[in-house]
Amino acid sequence: MNVLDDAPKPHFVLVPFMAQGHTIPMIDMAHLLVKHGALVSFITTPGNATRIESTIDRARELNLPIQFVPLKLCSATIGHPDGYESVDKVSDKEQLKRLIDAYGMLHEPLVSYLRAQSNPPSCIISDLCQPWTGDVARQLGIPRLMFNGFCAFSSLCRYIIHQEKVFENVSDDNELTVLPGFPHRIEVSKARSPGNFNQPGFERFGEKILKEERRADGVVTNSFYELEPLYHEAYQKKIGKKVWSLGPMFLCNIDTSALTVRGDKPSIDERHCLQWLDSMKLGSVLYVSFGSMARTVLSQIEEIAYGLEASMSPFLWVIKSDDKHSDIDKLLAEGFEDRIRGRGLIIQGWAPQAMILSHPSLGEQFLNEKLILDTLKTGVSVGVQSITTRTMKAQEISIVNRDQIERAVLKLMGEEIDAEERRMRAVELKQKATQAINGGSSYNNVQDLVEYVMTRGNVNISSV
Repeated sequence: MNVLDDAPKPHFVLVPFMAQGHTIPMIDMAHLLVKHGALVSFITTPGNATRIESTIDRARELNLPIQFVPLKLCSATIGHPDGYESVDKVSDKEQLKRLIDAYGMLHEPLVSYLRAQSNPPSCIISDLCQPWTGDVARQLGIPRLMFNGFCAFSSLCRYIIHQEKVFENVSDDNELTVLPGFPHRIEVSKARSPGNFNQPGFERFGEKILKEERRADGVVTNSFYELEPLYHEAYQKKIGKKVWSLGPMFLCNIDTSALTVRGDKPSIDERHCLQWLDSMKLGSVLYVSFGSMARTVLSQIEEIAYGLEASMSPFLWVIKSDDKHSDIDKLLAEGFEDRIRGRGLIIQGWAPQAMILSHPSLGEQFLNEKLILDTLKTGVSVGVQSITTRTMKAQEISIVNRDQIERAVLKLMGEEIDAEERRMRAVELKQKATQAINGGSSYNNVQDLVEYVMTRGNVNISSV
């Protein structure tokens, strides 16, 4: 008999960075954990809870042991406007700084909630951008695992760049620099590396993230071992602690579409979207969508529109709610939608992403460029030369023109031998991903994670 069989259920506390693209995989993680016998407290705020209302309702209907906990932000204390509780709702640097400060002020409310629970917390899994949770975990005497939405390849690159201050003495943002300690030679430039931790005004926040990354008890990633075994092992060795790859997490809930996060009211009926995809040739549709933290300026949206039109390739393009401009409506009214009708579908606002990505008509999507191009060989470069952050001004953003976009789409979606080989490799990776979560490496890693937490034991924190 396994001694763990009689142990109390492990209680995981999940704290996402409160932006839609960060919240979705942690909701999927919650469902993975409860499927393996755990309890979950999912920490959110009242404003963010309204964005996942259907998820909360569905979990309650299914009687899942997931408690969604909306902790109130101290908006007035820091001079932050009410309602701005999610990072993808702000675009100003000062607003973002105040919002990050507000997240940190959830420390005491979270401790109070957890101390009141009859089943005490066993472990905190929090986004790397919620470093204040490290202090909470230490106060309660439980492990804190850092959730990293990046794959192991990107995580290793980011770790080396920031922890070893690779660009500290590099003055040219476009100068290629070799990353020390990487498993093979790789060159990156400062302009194309993760920059969220070293922007002016965010230095203190960045240092806190890096400090807590070093102190974390382990790391959870939204990847799977078979995708990048070399980088998984190298990352684990580099940080000197266990890495649990549990992904791809979005595949877990495809059969329960009600458990998706809706940041906006749907601008399109799911059935209409599905019917449109069903009408397209297998593997022919290009999915165009950018993360919740990205900001797409109007001039870039126009270049994307005309580049997609000129390519003559089928596409499904999601334009986020905060990327909407009156000029976009004008662009559409000038006949763009009529000209691409039958081969292009535009969704403004929320889109059923899990359903879209799982559909067989989809071709490729933009992922980490170096991994995609150099290792997996499943994509092509569109010509982006520098990162775009949410708080950048329009004049600070470099634009990829329509000709570059057209050429990239044609190369990616064409019928040449190299394009066909890319699609074959993508299909192989999809099969491996499905196997990983259905009894394979990711499934086993979830079980291993639950057992790790159980062996650490629940702590009586009522008097800690």
